Amino acid sequence: MKIAIFHDYFGAIGGGEKVAIAIAKILDADIITTDTDAVKKIDPGVRVISLGRTIKFPGLKQISAALKFYFCDYSKKYDVFVFSGNWSHYAAYRHHPNLWYCHILVPVMYEKGVPFISEKNVFWNKFFWVWKIIHSRLDIRSIHNIDYIIANSEHIKKKIGRYYHCDANVIYPPLDAGQFSCIGYENFWLSVNRLYPEKRVELQIESFRKLPEETLVIAGGFAAGDHASRYTEKIRTDIPVNVKILGEVSESELINLYGRCRGLICTSVDEPFGLTPLEAMASGKPVIAVASGGFCETITHDTGVLVQPDVESIIDAIRQVSRDPARYHDACIDRAKKFDVDIFREKICTLVVNIFNEQ
Repeated sequence: MKIAIFHDYFGAIGGGEKVAIAIAKILDADIITTDTDAVKKIDPGVRVISLGRTIKFPGLKQISAALKFYFCDYSKKYDVFVFSGNWSHYAAYRHHPNLWYCHILVPVMYEKGVPFISEKNVFWNKFFWVWKIIHSRLDIRSIHNIDYIIANSEHIKKKIGRYYHCDANVIYPPLDAGQFSCIGYENFWLSVNRLYPEKRVELQIESFRKLPEETLVIAGGFAAGDHASRYTEKIRTDIPVNVKILGEVSESELINLYGRCRGLICTSVDEPFGLTPLEAMASGKPVIAVASGGFCETITHDTGVLVQPDVESIIDAIRQVSRDPARYHDACIDRAKKFDVDIFREKICTLVVNIFNEQ
């Protein structure tokens, strides 16, 4: 059985990219994508086929990716197809049998109040709204070509039902817990995320501005052509001395940061699942996260603190956890094991075999 994984693009390292590569390794599958910049940073051993690079401009990048997937044809070369991301499923109409592993529904197409545009540009605003209307309709039409839908959380399953009127099974993303360990609890907090507006990194920065005795290290970047460049420029202009932005780091560097940090800070808007809290927990580290989305499915009172998305709530939680972060260690390790890659492997392999046998 030959399997292909279609994934949007690997412009930056994130949870979706890690999951796509994990599925490819588990199923011994080829990855078919567009931009390949970050693939080798995650795992140099995966087999990758590129459909060509996307246009590096917000909106046009997503359109170009969708078109590349729509017009590609690997239907005679593989037996089963897995779609990962939000644009790769445009290939579904000619690639069957298939399943879509849904990480997130594009927030700006379906949710109100999602930060996307930070500039007052009439032309850009009009372009964005036209893009949103057209793409949301095409997105829903494309979903009708999907045979099976897998949601990465109960939170996303509900959204799939609400916006697509489809059912989905939940298979939580895989965590390779064995590669993480606790080195110690040094005097810095860690934030791991793409530098996107929806990650609300400014909340973290403002919280630590008022906590000069604490230190925050932010790891993560953004891909060319994403909507985040102006946002990133903005937050970099006024950084307090106790906040350090590292940009994108290697996997080994990230594991080391997890092992040494005091805990993890997460402030994303409506996070679909969130793999970073589990990576922190696997390192024996507590997590402070906003009480919404997938964070509510992974973080318990034994493994961290769920807070409101405001500076004062975050500051109170940091002070509370900083008194003794080590007391969360055992509960964090135990919690992380419940999402181990072996559980994911069994579920995804069983599903793919069943799909193949049903042909």
